[in-house]
Amino acid sequence: MKIKDILGQGKPTLSFEVFPPKTEDKYESVEKAAAEIAKLNPAFMSVTYGAGGGTSQYTVDIASTLHHEYQVTALAHLTCVSSTREKVHEVLEELKAAGIENVLALRGDIPKEGPVASDYRFASELIREIKACGDFCIGAACYPEGHVESVSKTIDMDYLKQKVEAGCDFVTTQMFFDNNILYNYLYRIREKGITVPVVAGIMPVTNVKQIIRSCQLSGTYLPSRFKSIVDRFGDNPAAMKQAGIAYATEQIIDLIANGVDAIHVYSMNKPDVAAKIKENLSEIL
Repeated sequence: MKIKDILGQGKPTLSFEVFPPKTEDKYESVEKAAAEIAKLNPAFMSVTYGAGGGTSQYTVDIASTLHHEYQVTALAHLTCVSSTREKVHEVLEELKAAGIENVLALRGDIPKEGPVASDYRFASELIREIKACGDFCIGAACYPEGHVESVSKTIDMDYLKQKVEAGCDFVTTQMFFDNNILYNYLYRIREKGITVPVVAGIMPVTNVKQIIRSCQLSGTYLPSRFKSIVDRFGDNPAAMKQAGIAYATEQIIDLIANGVDAIHVYSMNKPDVAAKIKENLSEIL
């Protein structure tokens, strides 16, 4: 099923993200985690794509398993900044053969040593390429606080509009911890004439060091309420996990109450975290 159709049903949806292993010896454990999350019957599951396409086959394999063995709609990530056009077409053909209809088109992070290919510069170019290659439902990323590399939020908005005009069907936000940032962003993009569905990306914080590093790289704002939780429980992994899940749950409840029905949880291959959030929202969903 195409994700744009899932999002068009007019009811709250909860989806989860998993990431493939970096090495083959970890594949079985990742596949097991993905299977456990799939049993929660999410609206869909996304499968990330390693830097430079190094885990592209794992992405296709896990997405295929979710689709065929668990009947869960799969969204396969695809990055382009380090990929040749030939590589992109190769992956798209593999996705077609596996019956995967949904692709999240991303530029990807530029390697420290620079791109290893120069066929693509922007996600909009990849979106246009995917659009021409088959009947895919295409998603893209958006940044409520502005992309860390953008000169301004206005320019970042222009890039988003280019993605939509290139053919993307929905967008998923980078993680955020203050819902007011998203509400303001939604107002601004609608004013810009961007009307595709927006999926809110929520990150349950269970590892303080990891989230601090991620926020430093992405520029994500940490509200004082969230910082207080980290300060109080950061040295107690079990307490931090419980508090992080509770904080994410409250974010999601507030979003749904305010009409943001599409929620995507960056579950970091943790079935127990995904299950607890689903349980916390059982009556709301």
